Amino acid sequence: MSYFTDLAHQYIDGEWKPGSGSWDIIDFNPYTGEKLASITVATAEEVDRAYRAAERAQTAWAETNPYSRRLVFERALRLVEEREEEIAETIVAELGGTRLKAAFELHLAKEFLREAIQLALRPEGRILPSPVDGKENRVYRLPVGVVGVISPFNFPFLLSLKSVAPALALGNAVVLKPHQNTPICGGTLVAKVLEDAGLPAGLLNVVVTDIAEIGDALLTHPVPKVISFTGSDKVGRHVATVCAQHFKHAVLELGGNSALIVLDDADVDYAVDAAVFSRFVHQGQVCMAANRILVDRTLEQEFTEKFTAKVATLRVGDPADPATHIGPLINSQQAESVSALVDQTVEDGATALLHGSVDGNLVSPSVLTGIAPDAPVLSQEIFGPVALIVPFDGEDEAVRIANDTPYGLSGAVHTGDVERGVRIAKRIHTGMIHINDGTVHDEPIVPFGGEKHSGIGRLNGDSMIDAFTTQKWISVQHGRSRFPF
Repeated sequence: MSYFTDLAHQYIDGEWKPGSGSWDIIDFNPYTGEKLASITVATAEEVDRAYRAAERAQTAWAETNPYSRRLVFERALRLVEEREEEIAETIVAELGGTRLKAAFELHLAKEFLREAIQLALRPEGRILPSPVDGKENRVYRLPVGVVGVISPFNFPFLLSLKSVAPALALGNAVVLKPHQNTPICGGTLVAKVLEDAGLPAGLLNVVVTDIAEIGDALLTHPVPKVISFTGSDKVGRHVATVCAQHFKHAVLELGGNSALIVLDDADVDYAVDAAVFSRFVHQGQVCMAANRILVDRTLEQEFTEKFTAKVATLRVGDPADPATHIGPLINSQQAESVSALVDQTVEDGATALLHGSVDGNLVSPSVLTGIAPDAPVLSQEIFGPVALIVPFDGEDEAVRIANDTPYGLSGAVHTGDVERGVRIAKRIHTGMIHINDGTVHDEPIVPFGGEKHSGIGRLNGDSMIDAFTTQKWISVQHGRSRFPF
């Protein structure tokens, strides 16, 4: 099948239909500029239909034996394995991901489907003691009901499945809105895999639309109890505000400004390899990317020379070519924004050891040093192939610089003394940090999430149960209670 032809629709209540809006979302290949698909947007009325379908289907699904529910995800895993090459080609075409990036995304997607299989059986109830004679306190774990999922463009297939599959496995229904730049990989392809795996109609609905058409309808609708959003902190702030106003729980996985710290006893060559991958994987369009590379001043010259030399060897070009390291940014606005940021930082006094050029949506790498401590570029997320090298004197200064940002998602510490690295890692205000490794990691059973502007809540493993179920206390009085009047 042609995903860009056959899946260019809305998917509501088990039916593939065009949207009823008055305009189309055009899906472009960011490398070639080729038009891949045209999808008429869903309206607020269709968002309502999607949520109502989910609400109707969810009750029976929640009552389905979890051993039966998990069969859907076992079949979905087999389908992803069987269709891996076609899905990889779709990732390359729709978001400009390199072949390496597509393989990385699909590897993680399969791991998260394996975890969803296990999650179906994992919720546990409890019986708690009571000070009242004859009373039995039961605490049940129940599905929240319907979950709204809003996914980003950078790892769309993975990050849609990451919330959708666990929410469904735990007995919920889902309405998914993918990013406008990746409506197939992040939306309708996910629906097709689960439909073919036997998921009953109505449990997963995909609305391809835009805030210009529906406003906040996806957030304010009365049916969903939880909104899982992955994206920028600016939009995340709005999502959190609206959810709070409507007493909905928001799980927010937002941006980052991670620091990779190279201490004076680090293995420089290894640290260079980790830093190059952490900064330039998927063109730097990764929330966990090492925006800032902090290097002890005693190693600054050696590290900088080796790092710059390795970055200069990265191949920029066609993402479909297996030899390509850096493909296009997602759109021209992003390419222009990254280029302007580099130019402005250099104009403000930084030194460009490599100054990336722009060719369409292709942006070649930049490596900047000599950056003023108060430069805006140091405190913001850069979604592009730009590395900032910042020297420091001693551990305390490294910690201070690492924490001097409104974000707190990931990070890394390189050192010859693992326990020294752990002591420093504990002082960094992030949700995740890695010793002697890169900053870009995600695993199905560990808590994933950030501090500060990098998000609220955690996903993965048992955190999925916290996110997508609720606890209900049911007490049973054996015998008769005595009432004071």
